[in-house]
Amino acid sequence: MDLGSVFLGLGLIGILLIAGKLIRGGLRFFQSFYIPSSIIAGFLALVLGAQILGRLAGFWAEDGALLTAGFWPQNILDVWSGIPGLLINVVFAGLFLGKDLPGLKTIWSNAGPMVVHGQILAWGQYVVGLLIVLFFFWLGFSFSPLAGALIEIGFEGGHGTAAGLAATFKELGFADGADLALGLATLGVVLGVLLGTIFINWGIRRGHIAAQGLGTEPAKKVLKDDEILDDTPSVDSLYKDRSIEPFSIHIGLIALAVSLGWFLLRATIWLESVLLVPLGWPQLMRHVPLFPMAMIGGVAVQVAAKKFNLARKIDRKLVNRISGTALDFLIVAALATMSLAAIGKHGILFFALAAGGILWNIFGLLVLARFIFRDKWLTYGLANFGQGTGMTVIGLLLVKMSDPLSKTRALEAFGYKQLLFEPVVGGGIFTAASLPLIAEFGPVVVLVGVSLVMCAWLVYGWIAFGGKKA
Repeated sequence: MDLGSVFLGLGLIGILLIAGKLIRGGLRFFQSFYIPSSIIAGFLALVLGAQILGRLAGFWAEDGALLTAGFWPQNILDVWSGIPGLLINVVFAGLFLGKDLPGLKTIWSNAGPMVVHGQILAWGQYVVGLLIVLFFFWLGFSFSPLAGALIEIGFEGGHGTAAGLAATFKELGFADGADLALGLATLGVVLGVLLGTIFINWGIRRGHIAAQGLGTEPAKKVLKDDEILDDTPSVDSLYKDRSIEPFSIHIGLIALAVSLGWFLLRATIWLESVLLVPLGWPQLMRHVPLFPMAMIGGVAVQVAAKKFNLARKIDRKLVNRISGTALDFLIVAALATMSLAAIGKHGILFFALAAGGILWNIFGLLVLARFIFRDKWLTYGLANFGQGTGMTVIGLLLVKMSDPLSKTRALEAFGYKQLLFEPVVGGGIFTAASLPLIAEFGPVVVLVGVSLVMCAWLVYGWIAFGGKKA
């Protein structure tokens, strides 16, 4: 793999993204279910590869047809397989860069119930996943115990997290886990919109959601693509400096955040080896990927910028564009190299985890959200249901579909919630650490731990918010 292959591989992803955008614009199905263009482009690349086009061409080949390897040569596939593990660091480094970071008191007063509900759903996905894996062990199957983390990684974490953990899965002896997580993430996007729309229509008929005329409209009419990225006012202070392109400065800021994350990870690995390993503690941090530390690096850069009165020079829109581009390229590359054979090999486990995760999320919406939110519980609960099934964008989508006139504060609470949610689960530190923890201590010990955490959030939610209106 040389520099020319990298350049060509990135260029081909750009062309595939254009094709995905054209397909999405021409087919109403993809618009109605809010399937991102990057996912369409990724599956297009998968179809044109050896696993689908190559196999179909092989049916008509006598001595080997031209397309039995698909359209993509091996050097391009090598580039694509390495992209997700790198670009996920860019995505997570930009999560909080350029955002105003309020104090804990402000966050809790605006989003306490939302945080509690989201945490219960996330930790519960570990509980459900580990229980399913242990059930299969009892039946005599020999699936990897790491599969117990797949629901949270695929549903709550999404495509980026699933692809970013591919190296960790491989190091721990379960390389197929990344492909299963990608499959769950893709299924979650579709089911998140489909089930969310069903619950919105049900809520309107039952009076849980005020009929405001948009509850049954197609998703694309309620939430436009640009609304996702342009979530904060732009600033123009950097644009007055003609000596350098602002885009370059923001790439530098993200690179600085990733670098700080790398130093933090290396320091943590060293401290663990010096302080804990001699006492018998296993080496866990060497299996933790860089991206959760890159997120902490982004927070550090933002805090430093605010301290030195430079925060206004960071344009959140520009950070979003860089992170969004990285995520698009990451998703296409990950889906293009996803192993269909791995999903087929673990088909029973895959569908069991998908069913278990969906049923848990539905329970979290229809039961848990009722006593945590009380007032406008369905609108508030749909935000976490969308994120916990598909991705953050699906949570935003369902809130805007159920509350298009912004008569509740669900959207605001959902935004505040991310500040206390994403650093831990949904792609945060514990999401990354869950795999080495299961590998080292076993699924039973981790199941006990996550169950205690989930129950603690559940009890706190009942005491703090169960008898009150949100």
